Amino acid sequence: MKLQSFSFSVPQDIRFGPGVLQELPDVLAQQSHKKVLLISDHGLEKAGAVGSVVQRLESSGISCTIFLGVIPNPTVEVVEQAKEAFVSSGAAAIVALGGGSPMDVAKAIGVVANYGGSITQYEGAHKVPGKITPLYAIPTTAGTGSEATAFSVITDTARNYKLTVFSYELLPHHVFLDPELIMTLPFSVAASTGVDAMIHALEAYISRSSTPFSDCMAEKALELIGGNIRRFVACRQDAEAAGAMLLGSLFAGIAFSWARLGNVHAMSHPVSAYFHVAHGVANSVLLPTVLRYNALADHGKYENIYRYIAAHPSAAPFTPDMLIDEVCRMLHDFHIPTHLSEVGVQEELIGAMAKDAMASGNIAANPRQSTLQDIELLFHQAM
Repeated sequence: MKLQSFSFSVPQDIRFGPGVLQELPDVLAQQSHKKVLLISDHGLEKAGAVGSVVQRLESSGISCTIFLGVIPNPTVEVVEQAKEAFVSSGAAAIVALGGGSPMDVAKAIGVVANYGGSITQYEGAHKVPGKITPLYAIPTTAGTGSEATAFSVITDTARNYKLTVFSYELLPHHVFLDPELIMTLPFSVAASTGVDAMIHALEAYISRSSTPFSDCMAEKALELIGGNIRRFVACRQDAEAAGAMLLGSLFAGIAFSWARLGNVHAMSHPVSAYFHVAHGVANSVLLPTVLRYNALADHGKYENIYRYIAAHPSAAPFTPDMLIDEVCRMLHDFHIPTHLSEVGVQEELIGAMAKDAMASGNIAANPRQSTLQDIELLFHQAM
């Protein structure tokens, strides 16, 4: 164990269990929040999840205004629209229902509604001056882990750039992890978001900023996800696997809030910004290439990851190729593309994407040092 100074805190009320969402009205009432803005999207409205939450709140005497304008890779414009909805509603708190996108928007609203200006003014680390609007997070994927992260990622269409706001003030105040909410996910969403959660744990674990605290969160996440992701993707109605995935995603989110990520996430953000590729898919496609690149810096953690996520771990002496091959098998089984060209990436934009990737703070945490030329080469290899 490396001897170094570090600190951590998990200042959140986190509730887990089947049906735990029923506790939301009581928790809101305890905090004297009688009027809320619900942030979600039209997909969850069609699935009935939005109506169910609204009915539960209003039957308990809590007034609920709805904003459903959230889109994948949400933009600065969406944040502005949602902020206007929040201000005009007179709400005292925000409820975010969905995956990472509604939660990213909700965090951004919590900042600009309190402190003014555009979310672009808060880009970077620790620029949020204080507490944000009280935020209640209800994840419906397992997933982004956004319910436990100190990040909000918003697309600035003027720059074709995904900006990141990083502040521990962004952590949702209350989290409801209800496995029942993720048991109706489509196969493709369960697969891509599940692999995304695995990557969060993996990158936090091998990060140069990792600590014993983040490592224990990452290892438990890898154990839960690795042991259950195939079962969950195969049958989303498997309650035990759904619960394990939801907890694994949470622990992975805590891990990377304190250890950062790496080249996979640094590179995936411009892929999503330029080509509108879903975040989990972009990360998944890049993972084998970055794992191969980072193998030179491995000091034993690759084997640990392999033992956690392998369907049938081999007794043979470990080599990094065993982990890479296992990841590729998983992506194949989940019908996730394995090359950037398959998701519409154009080679002529690699230079611009590499420059954007180098602006990410995750580059510095990657276990193998990376130059602009290294990132360009990785993009080419992933094509």
